[in-house]
Amino acid sequence: MSGELSIVEHTDPMCPWAWGSEPVFRYLRAALAPAPWRRVFGILFHPDDDPAPDPAAETAWYHRHVQQIAGHTGAPWPARLSRVALSSVPSSLVATAAGGQGAAVADRVLRRLRETFFVLGEPADTEEHALDAVRGVPGLDTARLAADLRAPWTRRAAARDYRECRRPAPEVVGLRADGPHPGAAKEAEDGLRYAFPTLIFQGPRGRAIVPGWRTLERYLEAAEAVAPGSVRVAPACGGLADYRSVTGPETRLLLGSDAPPPGAVTVPTPGGPVFLDPGEAGTHPATRAR
Repeated sequence: MSGELSIVEHTDPMCPWAWGSEPVFRYLRAALAPAPWRRVFGILFHPDDDPAPDPAAETAWYHRHVQQIAGHTGAPWPARLSRVALSSVPSSLVATAAGGQGAAVADRVLRRLRETFFVLGEPADTEEHALDAVRGVPGLDTARLAADLRAPWTRRAAARDYRECRRPAPEVVGLRADGPHPGAAKEAEDGLRYAFPTLIFQGPRGRAIVPGWRTLERYLEAAEAVAPGSVRVAPACGGLADYRSVTGPETRLLLGSDAPPPGAVTVPTPGGPVFLDPGEAGTHPATRAR
């Protein structure tokens, strides 16, 4: 029944819980392949939000907030944060536009955008910053990306995502659950929205919604519940050359080892290293200045 399963991911390029969920979600995409997986970019940092009265204090608070979340997820976090993101719209638009060049390129673009924030501490919160962050992504046609960024289809897709995210299902409205991030629908500037991340599994036996921070097992159970037989017991997760970059948790879950991948270029962070494929390191913002 794997062909009858589909997954929708509500997310934002700058959400620390979504960044921490990357190891599990990468595993899931392998375990549930070839089920279609669609991302909905819901906008965590809205450009119309009121500016902070003390930007430096807000930045210090948010830096601590990211560290606290990383304490739960094990994800890397930056030594310094230059500012709280002005807006996550530019990164979301770039990630959406990259989808026109295929899933593999779109995955790599989104990953770069996340790493710019959570490894370097530099949010890609303007169009210029977002385009610079993804410069050199293997397989990415940057001229086409710039054109697609302004194309009507990209703007329509972004508007659709925004509306879809702000129509949360009844299952997550007022949700009470254990854990540091139960995933109840969040108050937004114009109502409620899905928490980031939230996965929605749809299959022959109905729908299962798994919001917030959850274990790999919980996601696999949800997929099997709506589409029995959809989970690959031993998925082929690939290696560093396929992922281009991996964190410590990803090295353990996806590559099956605690050791750095052979030949990897190591980017240290206070929250643990990020390992880059040598080809990736050649264009990655973390290594350009080395």
